[in-house]
Amino acid sequence: MKIMHTADWHIGKKLNGFDLLEDQRAVFDELKALAEQEHVDAIMLAGDVYDRALPSEEAVTLVDQMLFELNREMGLPLLVISGNHDSGVRLRTGREWFQSTGLYLNTRLEEAFSPVTLGDTQFFLLPFFQPVDARLYFKDETLTNIQKAIEPVVAKMQTLFDPTKRHVLIAHFFAAGSEHSDSETLVNVGGLDAVPVAALAPFDYVALGHLHNKDAVRAEKIQYAGSLLKFSVSEAHQEKGVFILDTDTMARRFVPLAPLHELQTLTGPFADFLHATPGEYDRDAYTAITLTDTAVIPNVMAQLREVFPRVLTLARANGIEGEVVSETTSVKISPMAMLDKFFEQVTGEKLTPEQAEWAKQALAHTKGAE
Repeated sequence: MKIMHTADWHIGKKLNGFDLLEDQRAVFDELKALAEQEHVDAIMLAGDVYDRALPSEEAVTLVDQMLFELNREMGLPLLVISGNHDSGVRLRTGREWFQSTGLYLNTRLEEAFSPVTLGDTQFFLLPFFQPVDARLYFKDETLTNIQKAIEPVVAKMQTLFDPTKRHVLIAHFFAAGSEHSDSETLVNVGGLDAVPVAALAPFDYVALGHLHNKDAVRAEKIQYAGSLLKFSVSEAHQEKGVFILDTDTMARRFVPLAPLHELQTLTGPFADFLHATPGEYDRDAYTAITLTDTAVIPNVMAQLREVFPRVLTLARANGIEGEVVSETTSVKISPMAMLDKFFEQVTGEKLTPEQAEWAKQALAHTKGAE
C-alpha cells in the first residue's frame, strides 16, 4: 500500500497578522492532486488539524470541506489524531459515524488501543495526551511525564500486534533529540517530557506530528512530516511537503509542495529594495527584511510595503544612528513618549491607539508593583 503521511495543518493560523486560509486551501489542493497522482491508499494526519482549540467558523468550514473531499469524494481512508493545538472534545464531534466512511479519528488515549487495520498494516492512532491521562488509564501514579508514560502505552500496543501485519504508530509529541522552530508550542520542559526514540523501536514506522521541520529528527523508522506551510521566519529555508510510505518495503520518500506565497528573508540597503527592478525579488512572498542602513528612514515600513505588501518583520543589522546628547544637557521625556519615539525609529510607524493603551496599562501595572 501507499500511505501519505502529513501533519500540522494548523488551519486558521495567522502569520504576523496575515490570514493564511487562502494559502492553506491552495497547498491542500496540491496535496489532493498528489494523492490522486500517486494513487495512495490512505492518508495519515498526525495532529494539529487546527491552530487553536477554539478555531474560527471559517477554519472549521475549511477543515470540513477538506476532509469531505478526501474521504467522501475521493474515497480515501483517513487516519487522524488530535494534536496539542486541537481541542479533542470539539474535534471528535461526529467521530462514531465518521468511521462508517473510513475516517478514523482519535482524540483520547484509550482509543489508541483499538488499532485500525488496512490491507497489510495495523495503524495505532495515538493522540496528544498528558501524563495525567496515562496515570488515570493505567492507575499508576509513577507516570509523571510522557517519557515514563510512553512505556506502558507502547507495551500495551505490542500485545495487540498482529504478527502477520506491519505496525505503524501515528503520534504527536516531541521526540528526544529533535530540533524545533519558533512557530511550535513546546510540550516538554527541560527535555523531561521528550519521548525516547528507543521506546518506539517495536514499530515498523512512526509517523509523527508536532515539529514543523521534516528533518527535526533523523532515525531509520521515525519521521516528522513537517508542516505544509512555513509558519515562522525561522522556517524560511525549510522544505515543506508530505511523505509517501510504501508498506511493502517500509521505504518512504518526501514530495515537496509549492506554496501559494513563498516565505523569504532579505538583507540589504533600503534603496536596493525600494528601487528594485521587476523580477529582482519575489514581491508576493511573505518577507522578513533586515536593513543594513543605520540612518533613520521616515515611514520605512509603509514604503517597504509598497514593494513587498506581505512584509512580516523589519530589523536593522547595525542599529540606528541616534542623536548624541551632551552630558550637561538635562533631557526629560515621559516613558510613553520615549516608547513612541523608539517604536517609530525601529518600525517607521507610530503606535496605534490600541498599542498605546496596552503600553499605558503595562506601565501602570509596573508602577503599581513597585
